[in-house]
Amino acid sequence: MKEAHHKFLKAAISEAKKSALEGGIPIGSVLVHNGKIVGSGHNRRVQEGSAILHGEMSALENAGRRSAKFYQDCEIYTTLSPCPMCSGAIILYGIKKVIIGENSTFLGEETLLRSKGIDVVVLDDNDCKEMMQDFINKHPELWNEDIGED
Repeated sequence: MKEAHHKFLKAAISEAKKSALEGGIPIGSVLVHNGKIVGSGHNRRVQEGSAILHGEMSALENAGRRSAKFYQDCEIYTTLSPCPMCSGAIILYGIKKVIIGENSTFLGEETLLRSKGIDVVVLDDNDCKEMMQDFINKHPELWNEDIGED
């Protein structure tokens, strides 16, 4: 794994762990602009009673209001493959690169992202996989709620 990928994925994993400590779903994300984290966040659906605060959405929210050009110069790191909602936000803001910790637990809209010319990199990170699998085993009801299954 490239040094930069490791550094930023580690920050996303740290966000995911914050969510778990808060009783939430351990998915984290960071938005990076020119090699600097400008927004970080984690899934806060459980903590905030929110329908939309996934890790990527939280990172975008915490980056604040920015210009379209700013987002086009960003890349986003996420511990888990982005769902349709988060992928839509990535497309909407013109983010050119998505770096994913793992996609074996959940395969999001990677094909859609690629079809829009977005560079999608899957790191197949064992820490991300273990974190999600452990959560799913311990909290299947929260996992099913988050991904739309009952």
